[in-house]
Amino acid sequence: MKKVNWKVDGMTCSNCALTVQQYLNNEGLANVKVNLIGGEVSFDINGKNEQQILKGIESLGYSVQGDGPAAPQKSKRLFRNHKQRFLFCLVFTLPLMLHMFDRWVHIHWLMNPWVQLGLCLPVYMVGMDFFGRSAIKSIRNRMPNMNVLVAIGATAAFVYSLTGALLNLGPQYLFFETAASIITLVFLGNYLEDASIESTQRALNSLARSQKVMANMIAFDENHQELIFPIENTQLRSGDLILIKSGEQVPADCKILTGDATVNESIITGESLPITKQAKDTLIGGSLVADGIIKAQVTAEAKDSVLSNIINLVKQAQSEKPPVQQMADKISAIFVPVVLAIAVVAFIINYLVLQDFTLALMRSIAILVIACPCAMGLATPAAIAVGLGRAAKNGVLFRNARSLELFRTIKQVVFDKTGTLTTGRFELANYQVVADNLSAEEFKHIAFSLEKYSNHPIAQCITLSWKRKDPIRFTKVEEKKGIGMMAITATGDQYIAGSFETAMSLTPEDSHNVYITRNGQLLGWIDVKDEIRPEAISIVQYLRHRGIRTILLSGDRLNKCRQLANLLGIDEVIAEKKPEEKLAVIEDLTLQGPTAMVGDGINDAPALAKATIGISLSEASHIAVQTADVVLMNSGIRNLPLALGLGRHTFLTIKQNLFWAFIYNIVAIPVAAFGLLTPTFGALVMGLSDVVLAGNSVRLFVKKVT
Repeated sequence: MKKVNWKVDGMTCSNCALTVQQYLNNEGLANVKVNLIGGEVSFDINGKNEQQILKGIESLGYSVQGDGPAAPQKSKRLFRNHKQRFLFCLVFTLPLMLHMFDRWVHIHWLMNPWVQLGLCLPVYMVGMDFFGRSAIKSIRNRMPNMNVLVAIGATAAFVYSLTGALLNLGPQYLFFETAASIITLVFLGNYLEDASIESTQRALNSLARSQKVMANMIAFDENHQELIFPIENTQLRSGDLILIKSGEQVPADCKILTGDATVNESIITGESLPITKQAKDTLIGGSLVADGIIKAQVTAEAKDSVLSNIINLVKQAQSEKPPVQQMADKISAIFVPVVLAIAVVAFIINYLVLQDFTLALMRSIAILVIACPCAMGLATPAAIAVGLGRAAKNGVLFRNARSLELFRTIKQVVFDKTGTLTTGRFELANYQVVADNLSAEEFKHIAFSLEKYSNHPIAQCITLSWKRKDPIRFTKVEEKKGIGMMAITATGDQYIAGSFETAMSLTPEDSHNVYITRNGQLLGWIDVKDEIRPEAISIVQYLRHRGIRTILLSGDRLNKCRQLANLLGIDEVIAEKKPEEKLAVIEDLTLQGPTAMVGDGINDAPALAKATIGISLSEASHIAVQTADVVLMNSGIRNLPLALGLGRHTFLTIKQNLFWAFIYNIVAIPVAAFGLLTPTFGALVMGLSDVVLAGNSVRLFVKKVT
């Protein structure tokens, strides 16, 4: 099924996002996600006509940019953004505002109603070109947005003033400066809001800028002489040869053919220390070659690169709506009609009480322009954008925004042992052949031939240590997770390389890692040694300090697990469990309380999926995003406190934002209804309310969260 990702311009508030989402859902499209912060829309096309969908979005008052299907050519708009609209309107609005200070600035010609009309008219036309068009289209689609409030407020002031000018009713009927200032200040607010939202996307934009760089492509002439010529990395294809020099950015995911270098992968992993890379090692596009010159072969196009997948993953997570957003969405959906009703009621009551049409009208206009559904709509997305962006910049990837919220509830963390609390980089410690008439070389031959089919770290250690070119040819090879490798030769001999469970009837020795058997006879065993991750002790201590219970869940022998748990200070040990048994354990633990599981994604996929939050440790080129909710990239469990802290503080920021958004509207609307502020001041405060929320969210970039 084709996945469509479009950039949609013109979504300025939560009502806009809800309008687009409702339209796409009504069209029968699946997996619809609308990212208000990034202005992005994604959905499964389901065989629908893309051009028809595009026209539908255009009819709502928005426009598809970038990768959307070719849209009909439109006349070029005079103003491209809110900054340009604001500056244009400001030129006409400032003179209009001067007559308000007539006591100090004596410019009598400004009191002329036709001069005021001439100054206000350009501002009103630009305002209605934007707010009016958007308002009409949103009303036509039965989903009124915030621009309806602005358009009605400005139009009411303009028409009232125009009537006063035409009938020569006197200066007390002229409020052209109110109409102009409403439009100008809302444009200012929108511009500041855009700038604030841009800052919430800072980390993601930094990653995105690293996607497009120049590459040194290697080609050959007719004499097979090597040629180097520059090319944009987006034009590179899998299999192309490239030259990367010291100080240059790696243009694409690639594999080193010749040379060695020290590489800084901090843009991907958050780890600033350079890593030494040599022939056959992989490089991640976007990382930086600190020292060395290498020739490499491209392994993935730009759109399929690790960096591109990371950016897409973060954008997808930003589009997710955590449960806390649902209440704000429901309120935003009915906000505009409710505010319109309040404005009408306030006008009637003020007119009946004050017997003054002008005062009643100004108070109603103030209500319209000070009400701000944007604040409620931005409260959650702004915080999530910053939280996810900071996490991605530090090598922590969240598959969905829901995980950020769930982190605050975690009561216990379950660790896998191998590759999680330990490095997973095994070394052969010892081996012993116990079968008669079997040489050490024959034993190694059998062990290599079996383990070469497994990706388990222990199997890979044995394979690399005893590598040879003449493996035994098996007619059937099978790997049973948590048990080991089983194979049968053409002559019917059955070989097993597995855990103690496969040899428990043959020997009482239960302390070895791998047992090799042939036709039910024990041939020998192999011991490997693994190194504890240097950060493991501090991470476990951090969790215990936070009151989070720690559990070691492993398929390894109980005595080995207890030794490790005692060393690290882990609260509970659950050992000798197969993958399906781990799943049952996690199910039981999640019933006791919210549980996070940390694993390397090799044998833990079902358990990771079943936990409240599954956290996978994975090399960046093999991101285990299918089962884990969170991926810690290339830094072991070092960033686990950062992931937990960002989850907790992002949710705290969301609560602060929602509190401000609701309190602002609850206080501002009655204040406007009682005439305690002017429409002009209301427009200014409305614009600044969004900036306050975005600013509070941006604090997450620098806030201490661990």
